[in-house]
Amino acid sequence: MEKGFYIGFDTSNYTTSMAACDENGNVIANVKMPLPVKEGARGLRQSDAVFLHVKNFTEMYSRFAQEVKLCGRLLAVGASDRPRTCEGSYMPCFLVGYISALAYSQTSNVPTYTFSHQDGHIMAALYSAGCPENEMDKPMRAEQIMKDHFAAFHISGGTTELLLVTPNGNGFSVEKLGGTKDLNAGQVIDRIGVKMGEDFPCGAKMEKLANANTQKIPPCKICVKDMECCLSGLENLASELYAKTESKELTSAYVFEYVAKTIEKMTENLRSRYPNIPIIYAGGVMSNGIIKKHLSNKENVYFAAPRFSADNAAGIALLCRRKHLGEI
Repeated sequence: MEKGFYIGFDTSNYTTSMAACDENGNVIANVKMPLPVKEGARGLRQSDAVFLHVKNFTEMYSRFAQEVKLCGRLLAVGASDRPRTCEGSYMPCFLVGYISALAYSQTSNVPTYTFSHQDGHIMAALYSAGCPENEMDKPMRAEQIMKDHFAAFHISGGTTELLLVTPNGNGFSVEKLGGTKDLNAGQVIDRIGVKMGEDFPCGAKMEKLANANTQKIPPCKICVKDMECCLSGLENLASELYAKTESKELTSAYVFEYVAKTIEKMTENLRSRYPNIPIIYAGGVMSNGIIKKHLSNKENVYFAAPRFSADNAAGIALLCRRKHLGEI
């Protein structure tokens, strides 16, 4: 019998992504392209993001087709059509991926399923949680975590949320337990990086700078109450530190120390309410090794492999598979 596969599309504010998984739930292709941001800018307007996604797809389709051409028969297509799983969640850039998915599925006469971008992040983290890149038991690991509800931190440039997650037939049901009350973690990191003259997005370069720091990091007076945090103060504190020291290395180290201690405190407060709940850390900020080091010594916590932390369509392809298998 001919093998089958599933495709996922994700068009976030900064990355165009296509991915595929096989019938057994193994990711077999994961192609993505960043959206270019002008030097000195701190992001993109939605109209620019929509145009750049369309432009990226003209190059990505051929690359992706080469990776999946021997994978067998297309069974279904999935797309992220909104940022989060809540009423009123909407961003125009996700329409590009959704329309592309519709065209792909209707040409092949297969069903189309939609999910939130956040659901995709959570699924991608579950898929790769705690597993080396060369292991093939990721689907089994995800199923073990997904037996009941679990907690998920979704931390990126556009989101900093702590969620109670329950798997269902169409992705996840989520209840927001906490998160930021002002700026997002990735947003603060990028703002400080741009102020220091780094190109957006700044996280990866700032991590290298932080790892090169040899100076003592100043004490971090974080702002966390229960499972909510405030991060706007970090921008001012880090800006003052950079103005005083002119050290990109020390400032970057301070930023990640502050963010790590904030997430760590929120994790401790979560544990006081849900003592044994599994915790997944998802989103681009959680690919940072410095932040991960602060959290990895805790029990029953899971981190996505770096290439599944940042925006990608792998989680959407995997959710598409789960949805399709539930309907046949």
